[in-house]
Amino acid sequence: MSDFGELILVIGDFHIPQRTIDVPEKFKELLIPSKIQYVICTGNIGNRETREWLETLAANKASTHLVKGDADEMPDLPEKKVIQIGEFKIGIVHGHQVIPWGDQEALATIQREMDCDILITGHTHKNKIVTHDGKYFINPGSATGAYSALSEDVIPSFILMAIQGNQIIVFVYELIDDKLNVVKSTISKEAQFFHQKTTNLAINRSEQNQDTN
Repeated sequence: MSDFGELILVIGDFHIPQRTIDVPEKFKELLIPSKIQYVICTGNIGNRETREWLETLAANKASTHLVKGDADEMPDLPEKKVIQIGEFKIGIVHGHQVIPWGDQEALATIQREMDCDILITGHTHKNKIVTHDGKYFINPGSATGAYSALSEDVIPSFILMAIQGNQIIVFVYELIDDKLNVVKSTISKEAQFFHQKTTNLAINRSEQNQDTN
């Protein structure tokens, strides 16, 4: 995957073992340590074993960026973090601090406070990519499909991002009825462009194209 550029895993809301047992095996098979340069975790990891697994996935421990979720009992984790990868300044916060939860205007306020190009949050257990005022807001959802007070039907998901200059190729991985589904998106820092294509890997046929400014 070196041709993709800097590969970043964006993942979170595991809640292991409080709400579920483990990450789906089909996800684990995809996440190969030697292929991922950075790991960004939105928190609610659960146990130390899951944290240690995340730290093995990045190129090195220093390239693993974790924040504390509202259910985490890991005092060394920060509430929020800002990192620079390539041309993009990325802000990370769990999302329980956003009131109302998941509210776009509240998220935009945090983005401005953190002064970042991309704000990555979790907490809602629903993956999402949104453009707002020329900035990007990304939520990887719940890696385990752990239940949420905000949603009765949680789809397990995570995101891989490949930074290529001023563009990022985004792959959203979902597990729907035990079938792997991938949504491919392209976002651009300068053009404020967002392009999305959906592929169901189980049947390898269904494609949907959508352009959103």
